[in-house]
Amino acid sequence: MAQEFDKRLQALAAAGDNLLYGGLKGIEKESLRVAADGSLSMLDHPVGLGSALTNRYITTDFSEALLEFVTPTFQTTWEAMHCVCDIHQFTYNKLSDEMLWPASMPCHIPAENKIPLARYGSSNVGRMKTIYRRGLGHRYGRQMQMIAGVHFNYSVPQNFWEAYQGVAGDNSDIDEFRSEQYLGLIRNFKRVGWLVLYLFGASPALCKSFSSGNAAAVKSFNDETCFEPYGTSLRMSDLGYSNQNQSRIDISLNSLPEYVHGLASAIATPSPLYEDIGVKVDGHYRQLNANLLQIENEFYSPVRPKRVAYSGERPTAALLRGGIEYIEIRSLDINFFDPCGINQNTMRFMEVLLLYCLLLDSPKLSAEEIAEISENQASMAKYGRDPAFQLIRDREPVSLKGWANEILDGMLSVAVEIDRHDDNESYLGAVRMMQKLVDNPDATPSARIIADLTEADTGFFQFALAMAESHRDYFASIAKSNTAARELYQNEADESLRRQTDIEESDVIDLDEYLSKY
Repeated sequence: MAQEFDKRLQALAAAGDNLLYGGLKGIEKESLRVAADGSLSMLDHPVGLGSALTNRYITTDFSEALLEFVTPTFQTTWEAMHCVCDIHQFTYNKLSDEMLWPASMPCHIPAENKIPLARYGSSNVGRMKTIYRRGLGHRYGRQMQMIAGVHFNYSVPQNFWEAYQGVAGDNSDIDEFRSEQYLGLIRNFKRVGWLVLYLFGASPALCKSFSSGNAAAVKSFNDETCFEPYGTSLRMSDLGYSNQNQSRIDISLNSLPEYVHGLASAIATPSPLYEDIGVKVDGHYRQLNANLLQIENEFYSPVRPKRVAYSGERPTAALLRGGIEYIEIRSLDINFFDPCGINQNTMRFMEVLLLYCLLLDSPKLSAEEIAEISENQASMAKYGRDPAFQLIRDREPVSLKGWANEILDGMLSVAVEIDRHDDNESYLGAVRMMQKLVDNPDATPSARIIADLTEADTGFFQFALAMAESHRDYFASIAKSNTAARELYQNEADESLRRQTDIEESDVIDLDEYLSKY
């Protein structure tokens, strides 16, 4: 497998044109709005941020209090990072006394029925989005939906595909070839995705107010905080997005038709568990339907194949129409120590990792290997820094350090090839930085958080609140640094409100008929 990887990389290097440089990168970053005392905001989505339904850059996720920042795609991490920073700056200018929570895991969470659902106005599409979220709350609990993260979207440079098809000796349709290769990337990312939790996991502790999942089984740190001493990302454990309700859903990643069929089947298959919730009860919708999935986006996965959909087009229809266009990585915790929640080195590392996964052989996933992957993720999330921890590979225990260094050695070769574009070794530096974390688990973000909590003799809430205040002050210090960006986001906010009004005024059918047609 390593020999084939080396051959492909050497062939691409010989083809010239720096084919691995310039893939498009975009960020989606979630952040809870909190009051000055750290409690969850109960205020409406700030009108100064525009319409959460139609603003291209600033929307909401599950809750009215859970902001989501969405960047366009950029060729360079520098551009993407500046965009994330500019959106944060603009948002803070509109928040008054509120702050953005700096952690993936929420704190001081109110009772389930007190957590406000996101609202998108009176249009059919806006009301449908709220009903969908109400259904998520009934199915998985509203607390679990308040967990935040960072999504990394990536597409390989367009000029890569024709050259790579030649390297592979493939004569199929280019769209089919691209989709097949992206699925191979996804399968390999699933195999090695535990490395992302180890390197970037930043949720080893959480508030005892968070009672979702199996929180009672986690160890007590102090009166208000529980933790796993060697945990990396409890967000990605059975406390968070590793949800048992979806363990019955079988979505194959072995071909695009199988993937689309699996999603379509889950959306059409009734669930007795969800039928007990009811769909429309006493004139009010509790969920969109009682099937295994209400819509495609309900399927939780650390990685997803994606294509930009036309207006009104379902994600599965978009994939069938044009194939896979980009990959969405969903396993990154918010970086506690960075005001924007992510930095350029993380982006560079993720880009190299995805290209590494693309160039490796990628056999089809068997049921046995899928079980290994799930076990590796679950164990890494809770115990990954334990010196005695071992992963499972081909039914055999292997050391984290040995497997990680194998991956990183291959990634170094990819990073060198990307860096040929400008000779500054920024990608190589990012990979080398992560090599140090493999050698020194105490330097990982999750270990640093536990060490800081221990040294300060404080709870997770106080620690996170102090970090939120620090980040707020940072953005206040640079609030006037980019007039053009501020005007861009202000114009978008104003226009988004007008677009929402246009949508609401254009509805010609009632909600029941709209949902039936959808």
